[in-house]
Amino acid sequence: MAKKSMIEREKKREAMVKKYAAKRAALKEIVSDESKPMEERFRASLKLAKLPRNSSPVRLHNRCQLTGRPHAYYRKLKISRIALRDLGSSGQIPGMVKSSW
Repeated sequence: MAKKSMIEREKKREAMVKKYAAKRAALKEIVSDESKPMEERFRASLKLAKLPRNSSPVRLHNRCQLTGRPHAYYRKLKISRIALRDLGSSGQIPGMVKSSW
């Protein structure tokens, strides 16, 4: 049950990153612009810090869509190696034949 909640949490993070992307980019542009006055850049930095932590794209993590496992993740398939092996062994992936592992 905990695995599904991690998948849901990751989906919420993705939605939040998408929601705040434009605002975050605009504030970062102000902070990095050397021609702006120091006070304005500092205020933009404070506003950026007040945004929710999960709105940062750095907090996203690739997770298996079936199990929620964060390691050994195949990007093209969006599943982990263990889920891939189980699906391959049961014949649910076309063209994949079980080897002796």
